[in-house]
Amino acid sequence: MIVQSHADRHIDITAALARLYLFLAQSIDRCVSEGTQIDYPEAELQAHLVSTRAAVLDMLAGNQVVKAKVEQECDRVHALILACLRDRAAKSVALDELMAERAVLKHKTMVLTDLLAVFRTA
Repeated sequence: MIVQSHADRHIDITAALARLYLFLAQSIDRCVSEGTQIDYPEAELQAHLVSTRAAVLDMLAGNQVVKAKVEQECDRVHALILACLRDRAAKSVALDELMAERAVLKHKTMVLTDLLAVFRTA
């Protein structure tokens, strides 16, 4: 039964990471395109992002290296979004960096969802 609980925990962590990256990507999309802001209320997205981030960081408490990487990634995306929204002069640089972050998040999300599918069928 211990093996099963480890597998369930891995599934939960993988699903939570995939959700976190999806919410981060949606935050980037909202910053880049006004059209995406209509579909989903900002307050709701931010609430999901905050709660998912907290859950992921709690799940990763036993692995401080990965936890720190996830925190840094979330902080970096948040800072870039704020830079795009506040500073018109630095917007193009921040926007380029945001789009690079978006590409990374897209790949991570795809890998995690594939891994999640494998875990769930095993």
